[in-house]
Formats: sequence, C-alpha cells, structure tokens
Amino acid sequence: MIVVMKPGASQQQIEHMVERVHQLGLRSQVIVGTERTVIAALGEKRDGAKQSLELGEGVEKVVPILAPYKIASYEVKKEPTVVEALGLRVGGGQLGVIAGPCSVESRGQILELAHLVREAGGHGLRGGAYKPRTSPYSFQGLKEKGLELLAEARAATGLAVVTEVMATEQVALIANYADVLQVGARNMQNYPLLEAVGESGLPVLLKRGPSATMDEFLLAAEYVLKTGNTRVMLCERGIRTFEDHTRFTLPLASVPYLHQTTHLPVVVDPSHGTGKASLVVTMARAAVAAGADGLIVEVHPDPEKALSDGFQALTPAAFRQMMAECHKVAEVVGLKM
Repeated sequence: MIVVMKPGASQQQIEHMVERVHQLGLRSQVIVGTERTVIAALGEKRDGAKQSLELGEGVEKVVPILAPYKIASYEVKKEPTVVEALGLRVGGGQLGVIAGPCSVESRGQILELAHLVREAGGHGLRGGAYKPRTSPYSFQGLKEKGLELLAEARAATGLAVVTEVMATEQVALIANYADVLQVGARNMQNYPLLEAVGESGLPVLLKRGPSATMDEFLLAAEYVLKTGNTRVMLCERGIRTFEDHTRFTLPLASVPYLHQTTHLPVVVDPSHGTGKASLVVTMARAAVAAGADGLIVEVHPDPEKALSDGFQALTPAAFRQMMAECHKVAEVVGLKM
C-alpha cells in the first residue's frame, strides 16, 4: 500500500505513520517528493491495515500498489528519479554518457580513454577490473590493480567510475574505488549480490538479463531498492532472440515502456545490444530519440588489439562522432547532455 500524506504534513506526522506501519507488521519506505511525501507499506496483506492507516493524522489517502514491484513502481513515485555521482547525472531530462573499455588493460590505455571521454563530453568512465567471461581461459581482468587505475583516471579527469561487481565478497573492496556499482546481465537475479550492492549506498547500474521479462527486471531492481538505496539505474542491454545478425536484439521499446511503468532512469547499452561496432552509433542515436536517460558504450584506442570485446568497441573517432550526433538528437527531444 501507499500512504499518501497531505501537502505540508509535518515530520512528526510522517514519523508517526512510519511507526504505525511497523506496528502492523509491515516494512516502510519513505519517499519524499517535491509536493508531498508518501510512505510505501510493504509486506503481506493485513486485514484492516488500509482502514487503520487511513485514520492517521496528516494522511490524505491510502491506495494499494497494484504492480508486483512496489518501490520501483510509478504508482509510488510520479516524479522521475535522478541518479547522480560526481559529474554524472542520469534522469530528469539529463542524458548521462558512460564510456570506456570493456576491460582495463593498462595505465596508458585507461588514462588515454578517460581524457577522450571527458573531452568529448562524457560524464562517466566504464571499465571492467573483474571480468565475467564465458570461457575460463579468457582474460579475467586486472582485479584490484584495475580498480587502482580507474581511481587514478578519475583523479585526472573528474569522471565518475562505473565498474562491475560479480560477487558479494567483492562489494566492499570495489566500493572503495568506484562511484557506481554495475550488476551485469549474468547477475541480474543474483539476489544476495543485489542486496549487497544496495546496502553499499552507492548508485547501482542494473543490467537486464538476456532472457528476463520486464517484471523480472523490475523485481530485481526491487531487491536493491528495498535496502533503502533509491539510486538505481535500469540498463537495457539487449535480449536473446532467434535473430543472429546481431549479438543480441536491442528492444528500444523498453525505454518508453519503462518510463510509463517506473520512476527509475533508463540507460541503454548499444555496444552489448548489437555486438557490432558498426551499429553502435546508429543505435545510440535511436536510444536518445526513444528518450533514454543515459548511454553506456565501449570505446578502445585500438579495438583490434583489445583483450575483450574489441568487435563491439568504438574507436576514438567513432565515439566523438557518436557524441556529436547524439547531442543533436538530444536537443530535438528536449534532453540535456
């Protein structure tokens, strides 16, 4: 249920209603909006709970949450959530661009790319220090050394560091270096990991699993949100279909659908969504036209020599082209970059 407080409800009235929610055996989540505060009452349905909460002083109304995802639902919060980390701002009319290599390979590589991203107008630096690879014999990342290099690149450019967490035991270490914790597609339904990244308090970029439905995707986000961490970004990175002309199928209808369904910002990954560098710029433009709140793309100074996913990485020249073209589209659809 959602307890909608009256405009101007006092902090004391809000705290009293939170206590009433707890007394009914439910969990509370306070969501402060520009005009009013709402309290999400979460848990198993209790007989008489709605009527009891409606009697509270300062309460305007109590309404059921129809969606299975409670905190992520647009029913709970009508205003778009904006996620910020250093100079990265995603949502609320701001298009955040995160770019960098699939894997951190060397100090020279990551510093070169960080300066490229900054100079081209990007806001966040992506780079894998721990890499989940299909083959156990593939490059697995530089691990903590890679995190140190990402932190050095941040110090040199001011870009927010976005990097993937693969296991709960990595969260504390990576949180010491990163500004945004990424949960990859393989781990979208790793519920202990979702709770752990939520409890870190850092912004979370949650990627959609390749076979996940929208409800499953939003329920995965709910695991992060229920820890009290509301800084969650949803990332559409393509799904597995019968098509084989691209690595995955990138369903951009997800962007407007999610905007109708949830208050969380939506980021699109055209690099994984297509798996072909020649398609990334075009699909990035299309994502912006569809209203995406952010982009995350792979860039490499020499894709042919990349240690992972070079076939989908943009060259520096192609990244600059993408930024220039997306800027034009963003202006048309009313987004700021």
